[in-house]
Amino acid sequence: WEKRKLGDVSSSFEYGLNAASKKFDGKHKYIRITDIDDETHLFSKSNLTSPDINLDKAIEYMLRPNDILFARTGASVGKTYKYIQTDGEVYFAGFLIRATISKDNDVDFIYQHTLTNKYKNFIKVTSQRSGQPGVNAKEFRTFEIMIPKHDEQQKVGDLLKTFDQLIT
Repeated sequence: WEKRKLGDVSSSFEYGLNAASKKFDGKHKYIRITDIDDETHLFSKSNLTSPDINLDKAIEYMLRPNDILFARTGASVGKTYKYIQTDGEVYFAGFLIRATISKDNDVDFIYQHTLTNKYKNFIKVTSQRSGQPGVNAKEFRTFEIMIPKHDEQQKVGDLLKTFDQLIT
């Protein structure tokens, strides 16, 4: 196992779409901090909305496999969501940061690190500001994790994902 920073296992960190939300159009979903369930970290679809913007110019804000979202400000700073393809066409909002996990790492394994006490402590310390708590993309990149080889990442990630599903 090797100590690595989150930035080392991600191909990019990007801020979300700064657009208002509108009534759900039936296809284009918009995920905001409040749409990430506090307990399960899944996309809550109880109050779906769509981005209120011309989506032809917002394609880079659509989530893809290997994407993990991080809440960057407020009381929910640090809350995470791992994109699941069955969630469909999802665009992410401005108070979220997307990390795209590089192909040579297992997204489930990396995501599980965001559910640990070590991660919660990192957020607590890093987000301390004189006002609204927050963590920016540069700071998220510095979170350190222990990484095994890819095949072992997959096995550990799958096992932990199974436990999460059983708990849910």
